[in-house]
Parts: sequence; structure tokens; C-alpha cells
Amino acid sequence: MYSLSFSEELALSLLDRGLTLGAKYVEVRFQDDYGYGVSLRNNKLMSVGVTRTRGVGIRVIVDGSLGFAATNSLSIEDLYKAVDKAFTRAKATARLRKNPIEFSEEKPGRAKYRVVEKEQLMDFKIEDAISTLSGIYKSVEGEIKEAKLVSMVESLSVHIQEKMIMTSEGGYVESRIPRLFISIGSTLIYGGRSIQRFKEFGASGGWELIDEWRPEQVVLSDLKNLEKVLVKGTAPPSDKVDVVLGPEVVGLIAHESSGHPMEADRILGREAAQAGESYVKPEMIGRRKIGNQHATVIEDPTIPGSYGFYLYDDECIRARPRYLYKEGLINEPLHNRHTAWIFKTSSNGAARAMNYALEPIIRMSNTYIAPGDLSFEELIEDIELGIYVKSYMEWNIDDARWNQRYVGLEAYVIRGGELAEPVLNPVLEFTTEWFYSNIVGKDRNLEFHPRTCGKGEPSQGVPVWFGGPNVRLGKMRVGVLK
Repeated sequence: MYSLSFSEELALSLLDRGLTLGAKYVEVRFQDDYGYGVSLRNNKLMSVGVTRTRGVGIRVIVDGSLGFAATNSLSIEDLYKAVDKAFTRAKATARLRKNPIEFSEEKPGRAKYRVVEKEQLMDFKIEDAISTLSGIYKSVEGEIKEAKLVSMVESLSVHIQEKMIMTSEGGYVESRIPRLFISIGSTLIYGGRSIQRFKEFGASGGWELIDEWRPEQVVLSDLKNLEKVLVKGTAPPSDKVDVVLGPEVVGLIAHESSGHPMEADRILGREAAQAGESYVKPEMIGRRKIGNQHATVIEDPTIPGSYGFYLYDDECIRARPRYLYKEGLINEPLHNRHTAWIFKTSSNGAARAMNYALEPIIRMSNTYIAPGDLSFEELIEDIELGIYVKSYMEWNIDDARWNQRYVGLEAYVIRGGELAEPVLNPVLEFTTEWFYSNIVGKDRNLEFHPRTCGKGEPSQGVPVWFGGPNVRLGKMRVGVLK
């Protein structure tokens, strides 16, 4: 599964060297990320690229200090130098630490797993990727009748991630996760108005995902609906109305207003100077209600076929579903072993690194609001006047993940329990607490959307899903983008 130039025996020798130097804990992670990418604009080839990032990252704990070093050389001499460097860095900073670094007591995992590809991603040539993207463009070309499709930028990327992780406490995890991602960025104009849409597809698996996604049909339907919004869209009602949000909007809200603020390192303030703060304080966990009985948000890396899929994190801890909010209660942050030790709990397997050269930090995987048991028709049947916001155009949230603003993209008036005329640029503003406290219903249509989530300094981007059902909120005033 992993490179023949890196073996279990080699990893063991690196662990032994770190322990011999005097480290309390040693972790060796071989990681190989490789694949290719293709981009087209208006059906013309823009770029083709083949990528590979391969090497070894090493972490050690020495005298209560954590040291990290990495190398892309797999020679024994350079690998030993990396161990020595990690040890020296930890030793040099140990006397400066007021609070020692400790890891929670855990039983490390020992496992080998891989995501099965029915059709191997690396067996398909660049020409196949170009043909796939070209087919999407051709399916739309000529079908947009009233508006004008001025630009379509398409990209397809194949990413294979292979890891072998060993720790001095007996952890051993070997994994292979192939991922496929497609992004379609389209711009429509009509009479001085414009709409820009990014439609993305992403999951773990093989080339068979293309048949499951049906991107030609989905993108065409999506853009035809947006053409109607652009040409016929009107302002939203000025009075307070019931609002229903689609899974794409709901998922973004879950990711931004529950996933990020429930990262334990962020709760402790480590991210404050980088990605921001959190409204959550340690004393709120298990005590503070942020929403009602409908407000359950789950973070689950183990969803088969998901874009953020993994079964063990980069500290060899077995992954599991994490209930960030449970029926409105601030319930369980995302932890690595260090934050778990601080919070006097166990790690829930949230440590991930983008590549070998960066250390594992607390990351999301697949974040979603738990679905309900209604159909969509039942969810809206008693709404006399309301708004349905299916997708979003832009969004903003403050550093503490409290005040939020979303501009709808595809949206409709709800009248007499049915979807009616399209709405142009509805604006929704609320706080995190208001949103989770004003959910009055959810349907059973759980749906996910892929993204690359950024965090850290230096920045790390990792694949995630976010999603949820269609969610109905209580009455609120809907603005309009000027």
C-alpha cells in the first residue's frame, strides 16, 4: 500500500532512535499524497498538472515540550536527522513552557484499511478527465436561452492519500483513501444583473462516482433554475416570514457555527491569532443550551464514501461520530490527545494533517445537522407566506462564530404551502443561538456537499463534507442585497 522505500522496520528504527535520545513519546508518520488535476474554461484547456507530496513527519515529547520535524528524503541518514531535529526543538523550548504538553491516556489503534475503488482513479488518463469536463460544458451550451452564460470554469482533481503511522505506545495504522473532486464555476448575466455559481462534487471512491453524481444533468438543471432566478426573481416579502433553508445552506451553517467553534484548540484560544476565536468557553460544555430539541449537530469521519472519510486519526485514535450539539446542548468538542488531556477526557480522533510536512491539528471531517422525519412537502405545507433558500451566493461570520449573514442564490417564495416565484438575493442575518433555538422542523432529506476546509498557521486545507436536511425556521425578516 505504501512506498516500498519506507517500511515498518524503518519506522521502528526511528521510534527507537527517538526513545534512545530521551523522548517520552515518538510518532512517525509516512504520508504520500499524489494525483492529477485538469482545468478548462469555456471548454478550452487551461491547465494540466500532476502532483506528489511524499515524506515523513516526526513528533516527539521531551520534558513536557512537543517537537516536530519533517523530511522528504527517505534515506536513513536524513530520517535520523529529522528525529534529532524534532528532539532538539522540543528540548530547546521545554524550559520556556509554563504548562507541559501531555497526551491523554489512550489505547492506540492497530489497523489497515482502504477505500475500495470499483474503477481505479489512477487508471484513467488525463484525456478522460478532459472529456468528462467537456461533456458538462456541452450539456449546458445552448440550453441557457434568456440569460447569457459568459464563463464556465471547470476543474477535476484526483487525490490519493496513503499513510503509515506508528507511535512509541504501540499505535500502527496504515490507510489508503482515494478522492475525486469536480468544481464548476459559472457566471450568468441578464439585463445588468449577474449570478455566479460554484457547484462542487466530491467523495472518496473511484471513477464510478461520475455515474453516481451525473454532473452533466445536475449542472444543467442547476443553471436553468438560476436563469429563472436571474430573469424573473423579485425582492423577498418585507414582513417577517417563515424561512426554510436547503441542505447546502444548512450544512454551511453547521460547519461554521458548530464545527469551528467546537474545535477544542479554538476553545482554548490557540486559533485566536490565526483563524479566529470561539464563543464557546470550557465551562459551557455539557451545561449551556445553545438551541432547542431540533439542534443536534454531528461530526462523523466514518461515513462510507464521504469526502472527509477516515477510520483512524493521525495519532492512531479510532474515529467515531461526535455529537457537537445534542438537542440544543453544547455537548462534545473535537479533541486530539493533548486537548483531551487538558479537558480531562478521551480523544475522539480529530487530529489530521494535510501532508507529511505539517503536524496534525484538530480538524473537522463530515459535519451535519441531524435530519428529521418529515417529507419536504410536509415541512412547508402549512406555510402561507415564506421563503425557501436552496443555495447560497456569499456568507460571513465573525471570529467568535456568533453573528452570521448569508445571501441566497437559488431561492423561492413559499405561498400556500407550495414553492412559487423565484426570489433574487435574499439576505439572512442571525446569531448562532437564534438559529439553533428557532428550528421548528426538519425533513428527512439528508444531503452532503464537499469543501476544502482551511485552518492553521501555516494553513492546512483538508477535504470535508457538510450537510443536513431542509430546515424550517421561525418567522424572521429577510433582507435584500443592494
